[in-house]
Parts: sequence; C-alpha cells; structure tokens
Amino acid sequence: MGDRAVQLGPYPGNFTFKCVNSRFQFLNGIWVEILLAQQCERIAGRFGEKFVQIHDCNVDARPPAVNMAAQIRVHGQGIIMAAVPDQMTAIDMENPGGPEVLQAVVRPVPQPDPGEVLVKVAAAGVNRPDIVQRKGFYPPPPGAPSIPGLEIAGQIVALGEGVEDAVLGQSVCALVSGGGYAEYCAAPIVQCLGVPEALSMQEAAALPETLFTVWHNLFERAYAREGETVLVHGGTSGIGSMAIMLGKLFDLTVIVTCGSDEKCAAAQEIGATHAINYKSQDFVEEVKRLTDGAGVEIVIDMVAGDYVARNLQCLKEDGRHVTIAVQGGLEATINMAQVMSRRLMLTGSTLRARSVEFKGLLAEEIERNAWSFVEQGKLRPVMDQSFPLIDAAAAHARMEAGAHIGKIILEI
Repeated sequence: MGDRAVQLGPYPGNFTFKCVNSRFQFLNGIWVEILLAQQCERIAGRFGEKFVQIHDCNVDARPPAVNMAAQIRVHGQGIIMAAVPDQMTAIDMENPGGPEVLQAVVRPVPQPDPGEVLVKVAAAGVNRPDIVQRKGFYPPPPGAPSIPGLEIAGQIVALGEGVEDAVLGQSVCALVSGGGYAEYCAAPIVQCLGVPEALSMQEAAALPETLFTVWHNLFERAYAREGETVLVHGGTSGIGSMAIMLGKLFDLTVIVTCGSDEKCAAAQEIGATHAINYKSQDFVEEVKRLTDGAGVEIVIDMVAGDYVARNLQCLKEDGRHVTIAVQGGLEATINMAQVMSRRLMLTGSTLRARSVEFKGLLAEEIERNAWSFVEQGKLRPVMDQSFPLIDAAAAHARMEAGAHIGKIILEI
C-alpha cells in the first residue's frame, strides 16, 4: 500500500498516523486496517498491535477512506479512544431563576483548543458558584461555556494541538471554567490530575474545585504554617470539609462553625479540632475561650457581610483574613484603626477567572505537595449524595436547603 496517512476522530489533524505497508482485511462486513506499532510514528511501542475499525463503509475493491466514526482499539485491552459524537446532552438554562430553570439540552460537543483535552465526563461536582451563576449573579468568564460546572472527572478521548499523545485514554479529574454539567467537556491539560486507584470517578469529580480553592487560599494567600490555628466557616460544606482535612494533614488546629449540633459532630468526625454551633453560640466568644483568649492566626470566610468585623475580633495580632465567598453580603463595615494597630491582613480571591497559566501552576503545586495523600487514600472528599445529570435541579435544591454534609455530585 505504501505510506498512508490516517486521520481519526472528529478533529482533523489531531490524530494523524503515518503508517507504512498497512494491511487491510474485510471482516464481518467492514474494512479493518491493521496497524503495527513499530510502523506508526505517534503510537509506536505503546500498546503493541493496533487496528482501526471503520464503520458504515461501502463494500469496495479498495480500502475505504477512514471516516469520522473510527475507533482506536487495542487487542485484549478494549477501546482506547471511542468515536466522539457531534452532539451531547448537557444542562443549561435560558434565564436565571430557581433550580427549575436547569434543563436538559442538546449542545455541540466542544472541540479542544490548543493545550486542551476533551474529557468524556463520568461525574461532575456541584458547587455554590453554580447556584450563584444559575441565579444570574456570577456569569461565566469570557470564552467559557454557559453550561454550569467547575469540576469534572472522566476519560480523555481527544487532544488539542500540542498535547502529548500519551494522555489519550487516561482517567483524569479537572478544574474547568464551566461546561462540567455535560457528557463531554474541554479542559486545559495543565488543569488535569490523574485519578488514582484509591478514588472512584465520583470522588475524583468532587476534588478539584475545593482542593484548588482551599490550597490557594489557606497556604498561598494566608501562608498557613505548621502549628497555627485557623477558623473556617461552613465546616461541613465541600470547602469546609476540605479545609479540615488539609489542615489535619499539615498539622493545623482547625476550628469550624456549623449550623447545627449534628453538623458540628460531623465536622469533628471529619477531623475538626473544635466545632461551634453558630446558631446557639457566639463564635467570637467561643474562639476566645478555645484559644485561651489568644485568637487564631487565620480566618477562611465564606460569609462576608457583617461577619467580617466579628472575624477580625477572632484574629491574633498579625492575623490573616481571607474572603472566598460573599454569602452574607457584599459590603462590610470594619474598624481600620484595629487593622492598623494589630497589623491584620485582609485579602480574598476568586479562582474561576484566573488564567490557565496560574491554574496550571496551582495544579503543579498541589500535585507536588498534596496529591500523594490522595493516592494513598489519606485525602478523599466527604461525599453527600449523587444525582443523575438530568436531575441537576434536585442537586441544586439539596445544596440550597443546606442539609448536605460534604460534596454533591452529578453522575453522567
């Protein structure tokens, strides 16, 4: 046959294999092209003998052209890259509103841009920013899809330009800027982390948003150090439970606030040193009591509003206050003389709109410093409940009811 270039998948140019002396056979009514590993430049030596199965081809005396329904298969090892459809089921909304505005829709499967991969999604995490977006107060950043969903887990099925072939077929979890509530989602490869055997796909999907957020704010913005004490509001939320677990792994004393005695008990079971029921106790007075009047070095605040002034009362001199959400209001009134005289630091962050380069560096730091705990089973998300993708509205309703402990997941 001589040299022959074969293109696979719906993205011409992404999966081109130049093969020498390919052998064609007509099996079970379809043409099958046998590709020997040593003859294929971009898949050489990876899996041994391979073949491309070509579907829906007319019987012809000559080998047919490879169509877009091609599949890469490995003898004895199943499908490495399955055919990617043109369309997919996703969850989106026409107008802001309550959970009921989330509807199943048909959307084009995204094409991975340079540096991105296409993930066939197995599970997606549900997070508070998804709810804020659904209500119309947190629009996607420029270039991000309108489909909600900031974290996913699944299998890489297609590659954008510049991505190494070795990742094709790998199971990953990824932080994304949107698009997670769908059967397929594009993700920058630098924001992907391999799913270890210790985790299910549902658990893996529950990690990226909370792990990236807590790591950045607790260790990079608040500069948490071994032996320090941190106050975390929302102790049984996804963020709160992750802060507890990371704090315990890195020798921090973690005090949390929760809205019921049941949740306080759950937070302590997760690993919190102390848990305060903010509905029946004054958390400022309790923090002072628990620290013998010294206060804490760090506050991780998801409430803002009138909590900020109270949080500052909980801080030691040179304490650090980090705001990561504004569930209690956008504005706060504080005594700036107190900030100056006690040398307090106030900061905050959002992650979604940060650059791919920044998130990639953050992923590298997490992989270097914390991912071994995930691989060893020492760091795994606290799971609340899973819902089918089409029941995304019910998942949002559960989160808004405030009864959940840990992460809520959509299964695709």
